[in-house]
Amino acid sequence: MYRYILFDLDGTLTDPGMGITNSVAYALDKFSITVPDRSELYKFIGPPLVDSFMSYYGFSEEDANRAVAYYREYFKPTGIYENEIYDGVPELLEGLKAQGKTVILATSKPEIFAHEILKHFGIFSYFDLAAGATLDSTRSRKADVIAYALDSLGITDRSLCLMVGDRAQDINGARENGIDSLGVLFGYGDRAELESAGATYIAETVDEIKKYV
Repeated sequence: MYRYILFDLDGTLTDPGMGITNSVAYALDKFSITVPDRSELYKFIGPPLVDSFMSYYGFSEEDANRAVAYYREYFKPTGIYENEIYDGVPELLEGLKAQGKTVILATSKPEIFAHEILKHFGIFSYFDLAAGATLDSTRSRKADVIAYALDSLGITDRSLCLMVGDRAQDINGARENGIDSLGVLFGYGDRAELESAGATYIAETVDEIKKYV
């Protein structure tokens, strides 16, 4: 049914919980903010970081950008590797390529970090394009990343595209680009979030994704 399969990264292909929350906590500590319950920082997984620092901690745009710089001080050498690939993901990607599908990454994580993570887990070669955000945040919204990916590959028939992700911004980004979406429940979004955003389909497991792609 679908020829072009776009995947989110964090919470969809990999579980980055430890690395991202450690990086956020490191950044917040620079502002003398301590978070006693690390699970409170899971909400940072997915959305653009600048937006999250502004939304969740009331930072000005200037301070949010400073916080992102601190975040990267920890993330680049350490947090990026505090990450695990979900069981079944390599097999899923291998199967899609065997079927002749075009496999695309569309993440709000900076592209340079996304490429490093895909290579670290040995799955970079499965992707026809790995698109992410720019370091200067000129491209960070999921809708903009998806549009960039589709334009880069010259994809015009949106009915052949499916976006797979675990958070509302994945679903919203797909809708803004006129493509269908598959929300996954093993990441950091729940069914209510995905249904409210208007996911075309919802899968509970990595294996269940195969039913829709």
